[in-house]
Amino acid sequence: MGLMDFLNNEGDKKPVETPQPAGADATFGSTDANTYTVVSGDSLSKIAKNHYGDAAKWHQLYEANKDLIGSNPDLIEVGQVLTLPSL
Repeated sequence: MGLMDFLNNEGDKKPVETPQPAGADATFGSTDANTYTVVSGDSLSKIAKNHYGDAAKWHQLYEANKDLIGSNPDLIEVGQVLTLPSL
């Protein structure tokens, strides 16, 4: 295959799609209505603001996930699946 063959065939290729977890949201890491998967740049207050409309509700989010998060609410990790309590 020559260079011209390669260039002429580029349009025939289909774009590669990156797989997303089932139900994942492109902007936020939500997996369903009751859980949230932490993504880079998240904080409990940011998640609370996005899901409850009030960043101050991070305390309730923390209490519902204290066993997973640990004693420091500032140390959430990418990939953690948090429970979103009904408020």
